[in-house]
Amino acid sequence: MGKAHFLRMGGLVALAFASFGADIGAVQAQAIRATIDTGRVSARVTAYEYGMFIEPIAGLVNQTLWAEMLDDRKFYYPVRVKGKDEKVPDTVEGRPAPVFRKWRPVGGEDAVVMDQVEPFVGKQSAAVTLAGTTPRGLSQGGMSLVAGKTYVGRIQISGDAGAKVEVALIWGPGPRDRQVMTLPTLGAGWAEVPFRFTAGKASSDARLQITGTGSGGFRIGAVSLMPADNINGWRADTTAIAQSLNSGMWRLPGGNFLSNWDWHQALGPRDKRVPMFDHAWSAMQTNDIGMDEWMELTRILRVEPYVTVNAGLGDANSAAEEVEYLNGAATSEWGAKRAANGHPAPYAVKWWNIGNEPYGWWQIGKTSLDYYLMKHRDFAEAMRAKEPGITLIASGAMPDQLHPRDVKENPSLESIQRKFGTEEDWTGGFFAKAMGTFDGITEHWYDRGEERPDAPADEELIEFVRSPSNHVRMKAEQWNIYRQRYPEIAKANGGKGIFLSMDEYAYMAKDGATLKSALAYSMVIQEMLRHTDFLRMAAFTSGASTMDITPTGATMNTTGLVFKLYGEHFGAGTVPVALNGNVAQPDPRHVVGSAHPQVKAGSATWPLDMVAALSPDGKALRIGIVNATFKPQSVAIDLPGKRTRGPGKVWRLTASSLNAANKVGAKPGVVITEGKAPALNGSLSVPPLSTSVFEYPLDDGGAPL
Repeated sequence: MGKAHFLRMGGLVALAFASFGADIGAVQAQAIRATIDTGRVSARVTAYEYGMFIEPIAGLVNQTLWAEMLDDRKFYYPVRVKGKDEKVPDTVEGRPAPVFRKWRPVGGEDAVVMDQVEPFVGKQSAAVTLAGTTPRGLSQGGMSLVAGKTYVGRIQISGDAGAKVEVALIWGPGPRDRQVMTLPTLGAGWAEVPFRFTAGKASSDARLQITGTGSGGFRIGAVSLMPADNINGWRADTTAIAQSLNSGMWRLPGGNFLSNWDWHQALGPRDKRVPMFDHAWSAMQTNDIGMDEWMELTRILRVEPYVTVNAGLGDANSAAEEVEYLNGAATSEWGAKRAANGHPAPYAVKWWNIGNEPYGWWQIGKTSLDYYLMKHRDFAEAMRAKEPGITLIASGAMPDQLHPRDVKENPSLESIQRKFGTEEDWTGGFFAKAMGTFDGITEHWYDRGEERPDAPADEELIEFVRSPSNHVRMKAEQWNIYRQRYPEIAKANGGKGIFLSMDEYAYMAKDGATLKSALAYSMVIQEMLRHTDFLRMAAFTSGASTMDITPTGATMNTTGLVFKLYGEHFGAGTVPVALNGNVAQPDPRHVVGSAHPQVKAGSATWPLDMVAALSPDGKALRIGIVNATFKPQSVAIDLPGKRTRGPGKVWRLTASSLNAANKVGAKPGVVITEGKAPALNGSLSVPPLSTSVFEYPLDDGGAPL
């Protein structure tokens, strides 16, 4: 990244523009003009445009949304001294396997053995042999505590009557830097014993220790520790932030993980659920989060669930049973099992995705297009037999996404033409051979935020910011091709047409969530708003990525602010209207790396990107403007046939530097401000490095839409 990107605004603006390209300078001399035609409307924004995606990628969910503080709490791995842990293989994509905190023996290397004869759950439990007055047992460290905060937990334990067992929460080296609970006399059968601690001091390396003295021994089957303010197992702080995003829906539970996960194994009492090894991410999962827990999360967040079923190693019957478990009457076979698990009322899940990226070489259960279409049709038939009214979404992929494993490309419409109708066109394959078995179809894209060190500062910034929105534009261009090839797209589903669900996407910038990446996400959303006629659902990867999260705190980051800004002012019911301009977006001049589509996203108001919409009641005009330049910009506004009345309001996301971020424990570097906007007398002005949303009342009070 160029040095100027990290410097604060002020006297350095002139330096940035001294290296501004000649073409950009010429355009700057041309006044920008935008024409907003409120008579040309697009489909209303749905409640699902700003959705979120989440999956158990190794410890992602446990470390962000789920409240459990212990790793491997059911002893999937043996308790060993450091240096003798089992080696976990790398992922199929070559990434190193995640590292989890381990249980360590206390009182000698031989203090703990693994009981595989009568384990409490899974293949083994931890067995401790006592040695008189010398404490023996196990502990797990690396936990973070907040001073004065209460933590609750439980232990599944059995043992000999001569064993005296203590559970201790330890936050420092001194004998008083701990709280200790002595357990009741043990018996041969398994018993659940709750415990409760209050941290005396803050710590970033606290540990839970379970030790015993006396005679005989004891066994531990499962242990849990959570903050006392958890909400049915979910973190109170992160879920409160996620709730404020007004996402509409969350797609869950994945993801690559899903293709080797059997949802049946994550039902009933959590401590008795057998842990599993997720081969997609080379990570152990405790199975604490099953479909009932996922449904509880969506209830907490006040969003609709969008459930993806396992079409990797899974089968159609399992998917049909999942539909019945979540949606069936309590008198049905699987609805009765749900009721027995404490949830008598059906969850009424409407949105269902069959499979996840089955086209990918990295995907467990990957197969060819023709064979997968057979599987998809079986899934659709079985699932609809359980509930005909559900909305089924197929797992597609357009030609710009698909290429052989080792091929690198920056696709253009010209370069991908040969792929349509081939194995590298899964979306087209669904349209050609599976029409009638789905209501919508998915698209996933990921982009890495690559900088252009040899480009002038403003050119680098604009192209960095525009890069991810080109993915959305590329999808729109290909959708137009499909419409021409398959006219039945518009007529399907009783005339409602087939829709696109862009339900995984992310722009992975080197510096994480900063003002710079927020400007890029602003353009992504504005490009999505241009295509509401077919792009009706979207889910950002991931819901946790809208926050900066530590083990003891969380705050909304700059990405979250973008979703909050647009979700509140261009949310459900908003009606996008046509916005044209006089300065077309130029071709990219500094193409770097690979996987960057070579199309031209954005409005014809370069270097600004603009969208406009009517409020749901038609009484107000809203205008979104992204200014990814280092200087203030003005744009003339033509509003034929309409007039605004008086001053308006403006909500603005900005900061003093591109690398400004929001971090836990620090003053927010990026904020959304609200202020008055002067009357719209033919022009609007926006500050540098900003996303602005203007709202003006319409003079005619708004006609019914």
